[in-house]
Amino acid sequence: MNRTNETMDSAWEPSGGANHAARAQVRMIAFVGLMGAVSTVLMLFRFPLPFLPPFMSFDLSGVMEIMGGYLFGPVGAFFVIIVKILLQLIVQGSLSFGTGEVQGLILSCAYVMPAIAIYHWKKSKKTAIVGMAVSTVTVSMTAVFTNLYMIIPFYASLAGMTMDDIVAMCTAVNPAMKDAATMVLLGILPFNLIKYGATSLVTFFVYKRLSKVIRGIINS
Repeated sequence: MNRTNETMDSAWEPSGGANHAARAQVRMIAFVGLMGAVSTVLMLFRFPLPFLPPFMSFDLSGVMEIMGGYLFGPVGAFFVIIVKILLQLIVQGSLSFGTGEVQGLILSCAYVMPAIAIYHWKKSKKTAIVGMAVSTVTVSMTAVFTNLYMIIPFYASLAGMTMDDIVAMCTAVNPAMKDAATMVLLGILPFNLIKYGATSLVTFFVYKRLSKVIRGIINS
């Protein structure tokens, strides 16, 4: 990766006849499931960030999602996300009347799909960086709108709460968050920029090495 036009992964196609291609396809499907399972495990280690909304948790499960997209395309990424959510429901159940899972699906797609589209348009180190930067901004802005106009109002209604109650939770950890506007500017937006920025950074450093191992196993 010493040139800006160097791809994060070289193009690869199963070779060696129909039987080999079929085995490679089965291994690809198995890896999608495995990456979804690893993503679930990473999500189990989530934790809130200081001075930011306590109902938002930091985790690095998105690393597996975007890696799945870079390796297997948008369909592969989507199924990594679905496997993660389904396994999380099996292991923990829903902790938010289903709203957290819906938000997770929306934000995961908002994060991985732009990066995948940009990277697969022209595979290079530069487009990988640009794609993840665009995705980080996209998912952060998406989180603002979905939280304000869909997820938080729906959750509050189901839990018998109001938006003021949600804001009060934020005020308790950061007095500067006194209303919906400051909750967005000082809470929701910076949280997602930090979370997905960190996810992009980790992905950038681990993808090349892990993708070589995965492609080697699939094509063996």
